[in-house]
Amino acid sequence: MSDEKKIRVLIAKVGCDIHERGALTLLTTLRDEGMEVIYTGRYQTPKGVANAAVSEDVDVLALSDHTGSLPIIAEAVLGELKKLGITDMKVIAGGLLAPDDIKSLEKMGVTGNYGPGTPLDEIVYHIQSVAK
Repeated sequence: MSDEKKIRVLIAKVGCDIHERGALTLLTTLRDEGMEVIYTGRYQTPKGVANAAVSEDVDVLALSDHTGSLPIIAEAVLGELKKLGITDMKVIAGGLLAPDDIKSLEKMGVTGNYGPGTPLDEIVYHIQSVAK
């Protein structure tokens, strides 16, 4: 048994997006890679996601959305984290992303920003990199 601390990831879905396939696939993949993964389920609020990320003491917060609203969601979640005094949370995003969305997210400090069809090993590697 390794003494190495497992990477903790919170996968979150904010708002009315009903599409869970990507989030659930990522959850399974990350667990298979030895990470601890918490999934908020659908219909969460930005405040609820921020509180969960802090209370679960995660290394990475992964936002998932397939409504085309990731910049709005990320801005709201980052705002709630800031209210809690958290300004260094590692946040990644995935889902339906237009090129302008990716630019907006990167300006906010959100990394990864993966669209449908991204190889899972690429996402795993990115999470391992930002969690260090």
